[in-house]
Amino acid sequence: MAAAKTRTSSFSRNLSTAVPSQGPGLKCGPNGTVFLSSGIPDLDKILGGGFRSGSLVMVMEDAEAPHHMLLLRNFMAQGLVHNQPLLYASQPETQEDFWEKGLRIAWQYKKYFGENQLNFDGQRDGKHEYSNEFDLWKPLERHFLNGQCVDCVSIQDSPDLSALRDRCATFLSQFPRNDGSVSCAGRIAIQSFCAPQCVYSNMEWDMLSFIRSLKSMVRSSNSVAIITFLPSLLSPSFCKRWQHMADTLLSVKAIPDEDKELAQLLTGYQDMVGFLNVHKVACINTQVPIILEATTFSIKLQKRRYLVLECLNQAPVDGSSGTSYGTSGSCSGSSKTGNLDF
Repeated sequence: MAAAKTRTSSFSRNLSTAVPSQGPGLKCGPNGTVFLSSGIPDLDKILGGGFRSGSLVMVMEDAEAPHHMLLLRNFMAQGLVHNQPLLYASQPETQEDFWEKGLRIAWQYKKYFGENQLNFDGQRDGKHEYSNEFDLWKPLERHFLNGQCVDCVSIQDSPDLSALRDRCATFLSQFPRNDGSVSCAGRIAIQSFCAPQCVYSNMEWDMLSFIRSLKSMVRSSNSVAIITFLPSLLSPSFCKRWQHMADTLLSVKAIPDEDKELAQLLTGYQDMVGFLNVHKVACINTQVPIILEATTFSIKLQKRRYLVLECLNQAPVDGSSGTSYGTSGSCSGSSKTGNLDF
C-alpha cells in the first residue's frame, strides 16, 4: 500500500520569530506594534494600549479652556518617568519657563524619582510601571528632574519652520526603527502649533509641509509626536488636511457653565470639566480599522487631582415630568402615542 503523501503548502508559519524585547515604558502590541503610554490609564485602554510607536497624534484644542494641556502634560510626564527623551516645542523661550510653567504636574508617588532615578521602589514585580496616575494639583519639584533628557524649543520668534524641522530630525535620529529589541523611545510634544504669536502662523502651506515631513520622520523611528492646534485659526480646507495627516486624532471641548439641559441629560455632570472625542485611531501594520465602543468621553478630575475618562451615561428620565423618550417610539402597550406607534 502506497504511503500517504505529506500535504505541503507554500505558506508556513514562522515559529522561530521571537517577541522583541522592550525597554521601560514600552508595551508590545498586535502585528509587531509597540505602544507608548499616554500618561492617562483610561486613554490607554480606550486606544487599545496607548499611542502606537511611529504615529503622529494631533489634538484639536478648545478656545474656551486649555484642556489640551491635560493630555500634553500627562504625555510628557509619563515619558520623564520612563527616562524617555523629550522634545518640547512651545512659546516659552527658555528651559526655565518649561520647568515653572510648561509642566506643572507632580507624580502621585514621588518614589519614581530620586538620586538614583528609578530604583526598586519604582518597580512592581521587577518591571517598570507602564502607565502612572499623576497628581495635577501639586507643582512639580525641580529636583525630581535631575538628569532628565529634555530639549526645549521656542517656536514663537522663528521666521520659518526649517529650524524646528532640523531639531526634530536630529532628535528622532537617536531612535532608529529596528525589528529587533527596542531599548528606548522618544517623545515630541508641540503645543499650539498655529498660535497667532508665531511668525509663521499665516504660512498654511509651510505648516502642512512640516506636518507631512514630521509624520514621515516619526514613522521611521521609535517615537511618538503630539501636535495640538486650534482649528478656528485655520481655514476649513487646511483644517481638514491637518486632520487627515493625523494617525490618531483627538479633540477636547469645555463644558458650558450651568448648562441645565446637559445636566439633566448626563449623570455626574457636576464632576465633569470637559469632553474628549476620539475621531481616529492609528492603524499601523494592519488594514483592519479599530472600532471603538464609544467615541465621546467625559473628562473628570477625581478628587480634583487625578485625570479620569469615563463613557457618557444618560441620566434616568423623571416620570413625574410627564415626558419620556419612550413616547417617540413606543409599542402598542404605551399610554401615549408617538410618531412610531405600532
